[in-house]
Amino acid sequence: MASYNKVILLGNLTREPELRYTPSQTPVVDFGLATNRRWKGADGTERTETCFVDCTMFGKRAEVVSRYFHKGNPIFVEGRLTYDSWTGQDGTKRSRLKVTVENFEFVGQGGSGGRGAPGGEAPPGDQDYSQAPPPDDDIPF
Repeated sequence: MASYNKVILLGNLTREPELRYTPSQTPVVDFGLATNRRWKGADGTERTETCFVDCTMFGKRAEVVSRYFHKGNPIFVEGRLTYDSWTGQDGTKRSRLKVTVENFEFVGQGGSGGRGAPGGEAPPGDQDYSQAPPPDDDIPF
């Protein structure tokens, strides 16, 4: 039987990205993402449902996310669901689904539009840095 595992989300970071490195020096960033669903209830009142998602990304692009995104910034991510399981400190088995991000895109306007880059710098909106890792020396913007 064929299977397909693809996740596409657009939301805001719920916390500062946390960058770390594996023993082989591969960059890994963890961040939280919140997405909102809005609809009108049967009584006509507007309702909102928020979904909180844990995300992990590997490689050079993980460093880009860590450098240019901050809590509250919008981000578009593509990836796959990953199942984590572990034993808690109290001995109980725990599990969760998270998103392993494979690609991302900057969202919003430059400056105050949610990019949040240090020093007021904002990457150009027409460029997609999710398809290829940036050069080793620096981000090209």
